[in-house]
Amino acid sequence: MSFEIVNPEELGAPSGWNNGMLAPAGGRLLFVAGQVGSDQSGQVEPSEFVEQFGRALENVLAVVRDAGGEPEDIGRLTIYVTKREEYLASRKPLGEKYRALMGSHYPAIALVEVAGLVEANAVIEIEATAVLPGREPQ
Repeated sequence: MSFEIVNPEELGAPSGWNNGMLAPAGGRLLFVAGQVGSDQSGQVEPSEFVEQFGRALENVLAVVRDAGGEPEDIGRLTIYVTKREEYLASRKPLGEKYRALMGSHYPAIALVEVAGLVEANAVIEIEATAVLPGREPQ
């Protein structure tokens, strides 16, 4: 699916996200539940921030791909972090990890600092909305 990027001039130029992503008609919505940096057993091992970010984003992409989509089908990401300062201090390696997984596709993104996450060792959780191509009539 190809989104129409919506960035009103009065909001200024975004960097690393877009303000709006207009989905084409006929797509199927996929709502991806919050994903933490868990391994295949469902465990979140204590690890550094960028590593957990990468695993959480890989888990989001696993759901999208399993539904028949690709990273560029993601129209929105919401990223929850337990330490805003850690996010800010890690922006450069986070950007590198993001581009390694998502390429140059930047959906609408929100970052929210939270007091804690359900998974004990999790420091980041990512949820997404994707629009996948419509199915061919059978």
